[in-house]
Formats: sequence, structure tokens, C-alpha cells
Amino acid sequence: MKLQKILEMLKIKKEKESNKVPRSVQQAIPIKKIYEDGTFQVGWNKYSKTFRFKDINYMVAGREEQERMFLGYGSILNLLDYACFPKITIINRKLNKIDFENKVKIPVGNDKLTKYRKEINDMLLHNSTEAQGIIQDKFLTITIDKKHLEDANNYFNRTETELGNSFAKLDSKLTELDIKERLRIFYDFFRSGEEDLYSFDMKATMQKGHSFKDYICPDTFEFKTDYFKMGNRYGRVLFIKEFANFIRDDIISELTELNKNMMLSIDMKPVPMEEAIKMAENKRMGVETNIARWQKSQNENNNFSAEIPYELQKQREESKEFLDDLVTRDQKMFLATITIVHTADTKEELDNDTETLKSIAGKHLCQLGELKYQQLDGLNTVMPYGVKKIEVTRTLTTESLSVFMPMKVQEVQDTHGIYYGKNVISKNMILINRHELLNGNSFILGVSR
Repeated sequence: MKLQKILEMLKIKKEKESNKVPRSVQQAIPIKKIYEDGTFQVGWNKYSKTFRFKDINYMVAGREEQERMFLGYGSILNLLDYACFPKITIINRKLNKIDFENKVKIPVGNDKLTKYRKEINDMLLHNSTEAQGIIQDKFLTITIDKKHLEDANNYFNRTETELGNSFAKLDSKLTELDIKERLRIFYDFFRSGEEDLYSFDMKATMQKGHSFKDYICPDTFEFKTDYFKMGNRYGRVLFIKEFANFIRDDIISELTELNKNMMLSIDMKPVPMEEAIKMAENKRMGVETNIARWQKSQNENNNFSAEIPYELQKQREESKEFLDDLVTRDQKMFLATITIVHTADTKEELDNDTETLKSIAGKHLCQLGELKYQQLDGLNTVMPYGVKKIEVTRTLTTESLSVFMPMKVQEVQDTHGIYYGKNVISKNMILINRHELLNGNSFILGVSR
């Protein structure tokens, strides 16, 4: 009898465990609570907020204008509080049915012009297929440690005002995301191909007793050594593990030019000035100590004319330059981490895309690495939740961090706009609704035949 009861209890326990949501699925979304204004609680006394910022024409601007934008972006980085954990995320997603119908397709109607509208829609669909077909969104996520939600919201409101003014000086715009817009980011990534089914209602979900995680999460998650599988799609998280001594400001734009669904995130942690100066001084003192030891060993061997090795000279110059940047050039110290996640339909396609990204990074003398046995932590880091789960940081100054410029080119895609051609840089369609312009007038230049 006792053995039979034990077997029945084990059977019931096994059935309960089989009905549970897989542990990896729950861990893949590290959000404790959500609020209607778009605030997430992502840890004990940790809250995060996401803002969308508008792109600017950095790549097509002249040299002087680029310098102005570069310095303006640096001033935005300097505005970031030491207490916050900012994250910049660039998301590539393919043009889906909803985007096409809302932005591109014109209402067909039912009159004598219907056949012409259908013809225009067919032409627009053809052009959208020939073009990159990629929509690029850019977000700034800020995480703050506060005991109460009210304190966190006060901080977010104040920060939005300060950063909004700085973005406006760059001809950009900072917009706060509500809960529906913010969850849409994760839904589109986890449920690629089902974007037209998104209709999250927070109140209805709460009344049914359902979890928002069940709504946005994929059906299955499998995490392997260096890749993961969500549903029928494959994904991989990469990180920049080696930086070059000199990096051009177009490395981020080239990495995000891949015509695939992907995300790139730059996690930053501003270091307090006193702590940063102390670290720089300790570094410089360590270099000088190594030089003194080397000279002492040479003197003991009666080699009084030996020159300091190149490596030690280089370390001395770099430590001095780093300290000067902090003390005299109003630069901040940041601890930065750059991660990338990309997805594909097959494992072979995923491997090919990984090699492409590695070759792009290699062209800039940087090295991309695959996270081994850390794909889940890497996914949580790159997604704009507001958390950082991996410890792969690089110490950078404001100027060095500004090199990873997230700005590229401004897309003009007004809702129900008229097709005016293709963007030279992004190859996407230009759609302009002249009714939304300050001045709807235009003129056309052409070449005579």
C-alpha cells in the first residue's frame, strides 16, 4: 500500500511538472511587473523605461555637420546620471503586412479610380520587395535603482525632459513608450511572422488571470552551447570581445546593415568622476612602477643607456592621455558592453550570417565572439528589458564611446504617403505625406532629352 501511494504521488508530481511553462521560457523574460505607463520592474527596487529616438542624417552630412552631431551625441552621454544604467538598442525588423498596409498601401475604395489604386499598390509592393524591406527602430532604455515606483517615475520624467532637449538640438526627437508599444518590441522579435496578430490589452489580460509573458513569449525555447532555438527559428548572441585602437564611426551602421531580423545593444555604466580619476591615477602609477622596475633591472646589469621598451612607452602615453581626458577635457568614464542577437530560419543560414557579422567587425579590426553557455544571459542583455546579465565590459571615455554612433540616416515614411523614390543610403522607400509638412509645396527637377 505504501509503495502504491508513493508511485501515485510521483505520478501526480510528474503530471504537474509537465503542465508547467518551461523554466527557460520564464527566465527568457526577466520582468517582474509591468505598468500601464510602460515602466517595467526588472529586479528588487529596479525599474526601467524605454524611449524611442528619431534617426538623423549623420552619414550624409558634411564633415563640419558630422562633427557637430558627434559632439552633440557626446553631450547626451555626459548627461547620463551615475546612478542609472542606460542601454541603446538598434532593432532591425522586416517590413510586415501591418506596416505595409498602415504606411504604404493606399485605400482602394470603390469607384472608377479603384483599378488605378490597385495598380499603385502592386507597384509599391514590388518596390518594397526589391528594397531592403528593413525597418530600423532605435531605443534608449534607462534602468534606475529606486525603492518606490513613484520615485522612479519622477526620475524618468526629469530625465526625459533633459535628454529630450539634447536630442532636439540634434534634430531628433525622444518619445516615451507606453506598455503596449514596449511589449510590441518583444512580441515582434519572439513571434516573427505573427506581427499582424498583436493586440495586447492589459486590463483584459489581468481579468482573465493570464500572464503577459505567455502572450509575447515563443511557444518553445531551446538553448544550446552557442545558439538557441525559439519555435522554428534559430538565433545567436554575439559580443565584441576585442576592440581596435582606432575605430571609425560607421562600425555600428555597418553591423546593422544586415538584411535580417536582429538587435544590437550598447550597455553603458557611467563611473563617478572621483572614482574614475582614482582608477586612472592608479593605472598610471602602476605603469610608472613597471618602468622603474625595468630601469632598475637594467642598471643592475650595468646597462645604463637602454631605452624603455615600446610597450611600456605606449602604456605611459595612453594612461597620461586617459587621465588628461578626465581632468581637463570634461570627459566621463564608461563601462561599455556591446552585444548582438540575430535570427534565421535555418541553422545553416544562422552560421552564414554569423560569419558575415564577424567579417564586418574584422574589417574594423574588432573581434566578435560567440557567447558559450551564456546564450540565455546574452539574450536578456541585448533585449531592451533594462538588465545586464553578462560581464564583458570595456573602459571607454565619452569620446571613445561616441564612436559607436547609433545615428545613420533619417527615414521618410509617412503614413499613407506618396512614393517618391528610394533612400540612397538605406535603399528603403521614401513615402511623403505633404499634408503633414509645414510647407506642402514642391518642385521637380529633371534632365531634358
